[in-house]
Amino acid sequence: MTFTIVKWIPLFTKQKYCDIIIDNLEFYRKEQGLKVHFLVIMPDHVHFIVSSEKDLGNIIHNLKSYTAKEIIQNLKNDKRKWILSLLKYYKKRHKTQSEYQVWQEGSHPEMIISTDMLNQKINYIHFNPVKADFVNIPEDWKYSSAGYYAGRVSIIEFNEIEM
Repeated sequence: MTFTIVKWIPLFTKQKYCDIIIDNLEFYRKEQGLKVHFLVIMPDHVHFIVSSEKDLGNIIHNLKSYTAKEIIQNLKNDKRKWILSLLKYYKKRHKTQSEYQVWQEGSHPEMIISTDMLNQKINYIHFNPVKADFVNIPEDWKYSSAGYYAGRVSIIEFNEIEM
């Protein structure tokens, strides 16, 4: 699954904004049974592989909605007017419930149907920061599950995947 900031605005350049994603994933892990298997937070998007025995669509909807509200509130508190003006400018007209739009519509979910497909997705997720020239090896990107699976201290606990 992928969540992308509208117009690829690099919003996740400060730890506090990344922590909004992490804290909410952790909340849904503990309270709603969301299983977070793999993750990378990039400056303008988030990739993850998740599963749940509950209504995953509802969890994802709530996660996007709540994180958007938290991000907007933090941007206001931090007086990041430029980013707020962009989120306001690029808001879709039919989004009448809010003044801003944080996430592009959709989350691009894909059902993983084979071990080969799973391995391809994991590699894509983990090598995203390497491909962007942010780090030399995937494990060095703080906001990734790559470090966790390499035995390093992690930003969140991940759930082993069952195939």
